[in-house]
Amino acid sequence: MRIFVTGASGWIGSAVVPELLGHGHEVVGLARSDASAAALEQAGAEVVRGSVDDLDVLGATASASDGVIHLAFKHDIAFSGDFAGAATSDGAAIETLGSALEGTGKPLFIASGVLGLVPPGQVGTEADGHDVDPSAVGPAARALNAELALSFARRGVRSGTVRLAPTVHGDGDEGFMASIVGVARETGVSAYVGDGSNRWPAVHRSDAARLYRLAVEQAPAGSTLHGVAEEGVSFRDIAEAIGRQLDVPVRSIEPADAAAHFGWLGGFIGLDSVASSAATRDLLGWQPTGPTLLEDLDAGHYTRSSRADWAPAT
Repeated sequence: MRIFVTGASGWIGSAVVPELLGHGHEVVGLARSDASAAALEQAGAEVVRGSVDDLDVLGATASASDGVIHLAFKHDIAFSGDFAGAATSDGAAIETLGSALEGTGKPLFIASGVLGLVPPGQVGTEADGHDVDPSAVGPAARALNAELALSFARRGVRSGTVRLAPTVHGDGDEGFMASIVGVARETGVSAYVGDGSNRWPAVHRSDAARLYRLAVEQAPAGSTLHGVAEEGVSFRDIAEAIGRQLDVPVRSIEPADAAAHFGWLGGFIGLDSVASSAATRDLLGWQPTGPTLLEDLDAGHYTRSSRADWAPAT
């Protein structure tokens, strides 16, 4: 298949592209910059220049493709105060891509997330989280876009959503974990909130990339898939692994102090969010094989370099 990938040069996209190419697919990658275009060309992909806001480019390229993987998202503005703007842009892109594929039966799979899918103490499944408040704001607004993508299944598109774990980890990741390490390096302490028993799901980047390939190859229309290898890793375990690598003390902080200590991460760091991928594994035969999050932390991937001022990039 000829697959159009937005966000093709990003952290996940740059793993999805070789995964697709390695299994005989052609890839057309969206590139905003010369550097992104060069990276895609070097990987063996065809390049189309433009951004997620260039709706004419998105529509035309999707129409000329056999399927679409939509990974681009304006994380930079989303995590600097304009999540509504990022979600609105994402929704317009999904509407454009879905409309371009309407009635063709071709696949369209987008990126979403499992963080906060169900109340603390519960395990979120692929069946959860579909009753979204249409007036949702903030990160919850992105769930509306996932439902928009799923709605194209009723319009002749083999559409679906891949809900990713909040940490898609690996060597070179500059995401949530790298930012947490950056805070520990800057403050001289590896902290967790409360007793640290709150958990986050995790998935290695290579496993996430393989899931996207399986999705465009075989997932039925209307599929909600979970890119989750580990259902929940406790933050105390994460903090202790970071403390070992940086040789800094590990300690608890009060929930009220999380924002002051972690900055913009303070609103996320204490969340308890556990998710299963059992239905996804049964549907597609997906079996994660990459390292665990703690193995990546213990390998030093995050402590060799990190930035405390990180916000996710598109």
